[in-house]
Amino acid sequence: MSDTDRSLEDAVLDLLDRRAPGASVCPSDVARAVHRCDDDGWRELMEPVRRAAARLAARGQVEITQHGAPVDPGEARGPIRIRRPSR
Repeated sequence: MSDTDRSLEDAVLDLLDRRAPGASVCPSDVARAVHRCDDDGWRELMEPVRRAAARLAARGQVEITQHGAPVDPGEARGPIRIRRPSR
């Protein structure tokens, strides 16, 4: 796993830790948090963020949602959100 992959996973978890229970984050929030520049370079991180979220979901640390419902990361097409699993 690359340093960027680890940074993306850490950013997902950090952003979720700062949100209310049950709240979600957008992958673009994660990409912007890791990119930290004022240009549009964060857009290149969108697919890596989705892959990082999928790895975290496979470990049970997050779930990927569409329209508020959990989805299989491999099946998700279009916009997603990332949240802590509902227990």
